Amino acid sequence: MKILGATLAAALALGATGVAAQQQLSIATGGTGGVYYPYGGGLAELIGKYVDGYSAVAEVTGASVENMGLIARGDSDIAIALADTVYAGYTGTGKLAGKQMPDTRALGSIYPNAIQIVTMADSGIESLDDLKGKRVSVGAPGSGTEVSAQTLLAANGITYDDIDEQRLNFNETADALRDGDIDAGFWSVGPPTSSILNLATTRDIRLISLTADEVAKALAAEPTFAPYTLRAGLYEGMDAPVPTISTPNVLIVNAAMDEDLAYQITRNMFEHVADLIAVHPAANDTTVEFSLSSTPIPLHPGALRYYEEVGATIPDKLRAK
Repeated sequence: MKILGATLAAALALGATGVAAQQQLSIATGGTGGVYYPYGGGLAELIGKYVDGYSAVAEVTGASVENMGLIARGDSDIAIALADTVYAGYTGTGKLAGKQMPDTRALGSIYPNAIQIVTMADSGIESLDDLKGKRVSVGAPGSGTEVSAQTLLAANGITYDDIDEQRLNFNETADALRDGDIDAGFWSVGPPTSSILNLATTRDIRLISLTADEVAKALAAEPTFAPYTLRAGLYEGMDAPVPTISTPNVLIVNAAMDEDLAYQITRNMFEHVADLIAVHPAANDTTVEFSLSSTPIPLHPGALRYYEEVGATIPDKLRAK
């Protein structure tokens, strides 16, 4: 049952006896092996626990692009999607050119897919520029990791002609680093991620920091990138914070969602974020500050009401015109 409007919600709220019935919301996520599905499951539990009159269920989907369509058609009530896909769908540009979905609204950004550039501690690679001439995994072919890696490198004057690029998935990249088959690898995923965690328990690793200038050039090349700092201690042997960039993951709904429902979901997500952290550590980044600095499209009025209520500074671009 999809709950998109106040009128529909009201009509369904009463059973034959006039007693309020539980309404189920659908949350479009991704595959079971990623972060979207467990995060969505945690959000479903949170809604059932704290939002009166509602329950929710996480649904396995093809992730970002499919999820945009599900929200636009009203086939899901809530969805998680990458910021670049959300922006492309909202504006009808890029990979979703000609498929504009102007009724998409955000409840906020919930955690980042952070670019994590990993090498061995004794590799001699200490900067982005040091990747030149090296064997570098840029992610699986056509993956979000490869797109982000290529954008970051190109923005800073490095092309595939300057490196020996390898297109490996996360586990393959970790194995190749461990075996000495590559010199460095890119990940774009919610931190911490298991493949790097496992690698760090058997080898001494280094994560490459980006300079302020490198971050600025990346942001100029891709407006949906956001600055991010990997916290010290994230992986074994990581003694200092590591500045990088990220592609935020955005919680989206249809503009027709009932305003109070959107408000209740947003408020309870932030006020009970510990429930989400218990499900997946990516929710450590589910903060008002991260959300407002990273969300690429206008907020739903219900979400906007919550951010105003807590006294947050709201960028003008997040207010629907």
